[in-house]
Amino acid sequence: MLYRLVLLSLAAFVLGKPVERSLEVHESRATVPPGFTLIGPAPAQTVLNLRLALTSSDTDGLIKTLYDVSTPSSANYGQHLSKEETEQFLAPTQESLMAVNEWLAENDINATTINSAGNWLAISVPVSQANDMFDADFSIFTYSGSKQQSIRTLSYSIPSNLKGHLDLVHPTVTFTTPVPKLPVQTKKYNMTIGPSILAESSACENGYVDPACLQALYGIPTTPATESSNYLVVTGYNDQYPSSSDLEARNLFLLFLENWRTDISSSTTYTVVELDGGEYDPSDPGDEANLDTQYTVGLATNVPVTFFSVGEDATDDVFGWLDTANYFLDETNPPSVITTSYNADEDVLSVSVANNLCNAYAALGARGVSVLFSSGDGGVSGIRAASCTDFVPTFPSGCPYLTSVGATQDFSPETAASFSSGGFSNYFSQPSFQSSAVETYLEYLGNTNAGLYNASGRAYPDVSAQGVNFIVAYQGKLVTMYGTSCSSPTFASIISLVNDRLVAAGQSTLGWLNPFLYSTGLSAFTDITSGDNPGCNTNGFSATTGWDPVTGLGTPIFANLLTAVGL
Repeated sequence: MLYRLVLLSLAAFVLGKPVERSLEVHESRATVPPGFTLIGPAPAQTVLNLRLALTSSDTDGLIKTLYDVSTPSSANYGQHLSKEETEQFLAPTQESLMAVNEWLAENDINATTINSAGNWLAISVPVSQANDMFDADFSIFTYSGSKQQSIRTLSYSIPSNLKGHLDLVHPTVTFTTPVPKLPVQTKKYNMTIGPSILAESSACENGYVDPACLQALYGIPTTPATESSNYLVVTGYNDQYPSSSDLEARNLFLLFLENWRTDISSSTTYTVVELDGGEYDPSDPGDEANLDTQYTVGLATNVPVTFFSVGEDATDDVFGWLDTANYFLDETNPPSVITTSYNADEDVLSVSVANNLCNAYAALGARGVSVLFSSGDGGVSGIRAASCTDFVPTFPSGCPYLTSVGATQDFSPETAASFSSGGFSNYFSQPSFQSSAVETYLEYLGNTNAGLYNASGRAYPDVSAQGVNFIVAYQGKLVTMYGTSCSSPTFASIISLVNDRLVAAGQSTLGWLNPFLYSTGLSAFTDITSGDNPGCNTNGFSATTGWDPVTGLGTPIFANLLTAVGL
């Protein structure tokens, strides 16, 4: 829902020109991020669609409350906040609203409030005006190996009297990279041969992963969920759509269910919600979207699944992630789990952008939503492959208020998948809930990789699940896919089924998982003790006993999770 701002100052209209204000540098970066190339100045008449984050009135109070309702030993555990209670923490003060509104009015700018808490505004200004307002130099940049262009600046300023009121302007110094396409492996099955070959072996024994394999490996039940209020959201970006609606695509979706979930209704499907120009087009399905929907509908039996399609109006990852978070924060009844299989290198985002997104995930956690992100597929290299010297953390996994999911492979025993991203954030400090587990790992690591990572940073992933050789129905055939994109929907399905049992028992959903996972939930995981995640011309980190920055706490055991939550 959009809310039109009432601009409070008439000064600009009376004087016909902006009021002179003293400007201070607000955000800057010393150099262009790796992989980006400066092309030249942005055309003066090009219109920029900018987001303004107003300083929230009580972020510290939000985080304190989040811990209070998410820590199993707390008397308030599970007492999640309402929409209105959460908005009280996120909303800007009246003083901040007045200060920002007056400044916008002086510059003849109309702003739109884009969330009900009122801490995010949208404005549209030409490059020439933006350069003047922000003492900036908006320019065109391209990313290597891509035709994608973006307009950014290496520095921008805001009026000194807005410090403490205006937290950030985006997009300015945040550079987001194009999302690499999920690998589709060369080994493929056709629609006729695939199921018959798979039927010859029992679960997991043929080296491929299907729902039956995951059910056997993690003890995932096939008993249908019963609570309609407990729904799971799969997010999709970059024109990714699953196939289900038109006849051919519907048959493809049924191909998956009829061969691997013969016990559920042939009418089983998911709903679609569109945002930011997302246009559901099942005639051109995406591999990522098919993977995510097939392994949530196919594992979380009878849990309502929503595919959330974010379109090209969200011009970068930050817009998409932000609008997704705000959409569900504005819902009276948000989902119990949101899974996302997209990420970026942490350092291409500004600290302010990362903090604001992380606070949005904290607010979702306070509402009772478990926010899950895949950790990434570049080992310790992020998206940069071998071009890095220091290890590259990924975002949003570095945010402590979401659960980061890494990947495993093999079955007896499971081992770390070499691509599983993990490490330590350079932006977020190490939270207390994981300090003991991480300290043990750092003692094991010793001087290995010293100086390549921030040992005091938030450590990730938190957990892991299978991520290699997933069988997916795609483009009229069966293919195998891999990545932490396989792991996050799998873990999300398991948590959704746990939530269904909790709601049926009259209890609250799990919400923010991490304090639970690192305390009473520890016994619910199989520890993964071998494998590593190489990158940056090193072997990366190694899996070992206890938490490690390749597989986190390990892979889940459904029955043990039920025991850990008291069921």
